[in-house]
Amino acid sequence: MFKLEGCFTAIVTPFKKGKVDREALRRIIRCQLKGDVSGLVPCGSTGEAATLSPEEYLEVIKTTVAEVKKRAAVMPGVGTNSTARSVEMVKKVSALGVDALLAIVPYYNKPTQEGMIEHFSAMARATRLPIVLYNIPGRTGVNMQPATVLALRRRFSNIVGIKEASGSLDQVSEIVNITDKDFSVMSGDDSLTLPMMSVGARGVISVVSNIAPAKTSEMCALFLKGQTAAAAKLHHALFPLIKKLFVETNPIPVKHAASLLGLCGPEPRLPLTPLTEKNRAALKQAMAAAGLL
Repeated sequence: MFKLEGCFTAIVTPFKKGKVDREALRRIIRCQLKGDVSGLVPCGSTGEAATLSPEEYLEVIKTTVAEVKKRAAVMPGVGTNSTARSVEMVKKVSALGVDALLAIVPYYNKPTQEGMIEHFSAMARATRLPIVLYNIPGRTGVNMQPATVLALRRRFSNIVGIKEASGSLDQVSEIVNITDKDFSVMSGDDSLTLPMMSVGARGVISVVSNIAPAKTSEMCALFLKGQTAAAAKLHHALFPLIKKLFVETNPIPVKHAASLLGLCGPEPRLPLTPLTEKNRAALKQAMAAAGLL
């Protein structure tokens, strides 16, 4: 049974000379499994899904499912700013052996709250898999309000949670207050994971766990077990590194960090460009301070 809590890693998509590097992807997945993460999220924002061809997109998901072998949950990112295309994507991905779907709020066209309800309703009707909503106003240009989350949860039992990246603890608190106990809120901001968990979130869909899976997983597990002081200690140890991972657009820094660990090359896909020279030394220093180098 799918359980949405703990550390889910939004994994990078490794490229080599412009192509998806499948061997590096498998290496990344093995590292995640060794770090005891609860789940993997391929083809999200961190996975540069917007620049993958339809064939590459399905290839990354299939490779992830095959490598994981049910040892963790696989929850690919789905959804576009077209409801019809999103529904087709849901149908295709649901047939690949995944455990759940992470569905982003439509971007660029800035739908109303009613438009979001209709969009996600169409997606929920297209699958029996659990769907996790993804609210990230900084990328989509519009915020999904708590009342909209509640309306969708009441309408569809397979809408089971939300990745909340609005940056608002008030909004997290409100969602936790108005939804039922089986609905999970997950942090979408690494720096806010522990604060969000303190008001009811159950974990994180993480960027930093690409390079620190064991530490991020342990932090979440400690908090869920009530060992909040120990969890806070890990949060503060990771916090400087987390800040350095967002000095440029995600996933530029975390890909560079992964390359320093020998997991993959640092290559992003245009329009993203490699980490600038001025930020490389500081990132490396932060990784060393966190005990990763």
